[in-house]
Amino acid sequence: MRVGYLDCFSGVSGDMFLGAMLDAGLQLDDLREAISALPLSGYSLTADKVVRAGIAATHAIVEVTDEQPTRTLLDILGIVAESSLPSPDKDAAAAVFRRLAEAEAKVHGTTPDEIHLHDVGAVDAIIDVVGAVSGLRLLGVRGLYCSALPTGSGEVQGPHGTLPVPAPATLEIVASADAPLRSSPARGELVTPTGAAIVATLAGFSRPEMTIDRVGYGAGSRDPADRPNVLRLWLGEAAPDKGTRPMLLIETNIDDMTPEMLSYVHEKLMASGAADAWFTPVQMKKNRPATMLSVICAEPDEETIARLLLRETTTLGLRVRPVHRWEAERETLEFESSVGWAAIKIKRLPGEPPQISPEYESCKSLAAATGLPIAEVYRIVEQEAKSLHI
Repeated sequence: MRVGYLDCFSGVSGDMFLGAMLDAGLQLDDLREAISALPLSGYSLTADKVVRAGIAATHAIVEVTDEQPTRTLLDILGIVAESSLPSPDKDAAAAVFRRLAEAEAKVHGTTPDEIHLHDVGAVDAIIDVVGAVSGLRLLGVRGLYCSALPTGSGEVQGPHGTLPVPAPATLEIVASADAPLRSSPARGELVTPTGAAIVATLAGFSRPEMTIDRVGYGAGSRDPADRPNVLRLWLGEAAPDKGTRPMLLIETNIDDMTPEMLSYVHEKLMASGAADAWFTPVQMKKNRPATMLSVICAEPDEETIARLLLRETTTLGLRVRPVHRWEAERETLEFESSVGWAAIKIKRLPGEPPQISPEYESCKSLAAATGLPIAEVYRIVEQEAKSLHI
């Protein structure tokens, strides 16, 4: 699986993200064409080769050529929705802007729909976000990861005056994603709200095992003498899964809950990180029929799952034992089929061709939209997915 890792040793911003992708092989014309799907004008996108403290990098420049209005979240979501971007790109870009608006609204004591997005609602921020989402797709990146974010120090000038670094909106975004921070003595704003929202929404904060085939450097606008003001992007393939991983099996017997209640608990378990959960009919003491609830989860999720079971069920205790699970490498991919955007699950085993399975929810939506039987949608999606050479 193609993955990317963002080494934010000098911070991250929207233009640094675009520059790093361009430096790693993304073609500027391809990026421009992807962004042109937006019903937006009054800007130009260029890129320059620069040097920052001895490191060659690419500086992406979004120049606003026409005066732009102040936009709200609904304005920006409308621009994204009206575009001809692929549906996954629309969803990802909208998620980034919702995170931005929620952070700004919390800082200013209002709601996301009411907040007027100044810097982050400008054309260059919209291009940065949509460019980041589209660029990752064009590079074939299926998984994005990010390092801890440097705090920076000092102050920054915002629309409402002088603000401490990290800026309040940036700090809210970081907190919303449980993103790790690291202390940095560097003066100035190293992580912008737009940069923080992009990585908080699109990336996981860990460094994957991977083989690297390309490295790109995206330059920031400033060129301080004490450090290279660049964002480093590693591109490569995720290391093959070793096949097994340690898990925990948590079980409890329940004889006084209705099927509706148990179904609710199952939904809560899956939403809280359980790898799997199931029910087994059992016989308890005094010959009472009951249900054994079994849950598989990763070791770090034990407390979350255990507390959920103790809170949401009538059980007085849980059994926990270690197990291990063999797993196939898998990924989910969306593509534009002849009946619309479809999601498929791909299972990979060493030395064998990939196995493709259409996703039920995706096929259900397509069946409703087209009027075709769901079995026919499954057949079309599976057949066309096999021609993608994945």
